Amino acid sequence: MSLQIINTELAPAAIGPYSQGVVAGGLLFVSGQIPLNPQTGEIVGGGIAVQTTQVLENMKAIVEAAGAPWSNVVKVTIYIVDMQQFAVVNQIYGTYFSSPFPARACVEVSKLPKGVEVEMDAIASLG
Repeated sequence: MSLQIINTELAPAAIGPYSQGVVAGGLLFVSGQIPLNPQTGEIVGGGIAVQTTQVLENMKAIVEAAGAPWSNVVKVTIYIVDMQQFAVVNQIYGTYFSSPFPARACVEVSKLPKGVEVEMDAIASLG
């Protein structure tokens, strides 16, 4: 199986030994995205709402760089440090997707990289 690495300047550069996205078997696997501003490399401030928006924008840029429409996202995993903030995350998430919605999981975690409040990864179909 051949792999295609996806990289775009419209999403934050990888801060470790991983790729922004990898295409394999007709699917795009988007690495976990945290709320880094791709131009500055800095974490966006302003709380969970602003961070959630930045995470979704980062993922969208990677999906589109792979040549897929955003509507081809089939699975998203959300990691948040405070499940009490889920309603805010869910409201913003709902503005980025329409029916039929992707499959999704949301888990509360004790910590995320760089002290952020939210991280997401995704799988999209390229077919």
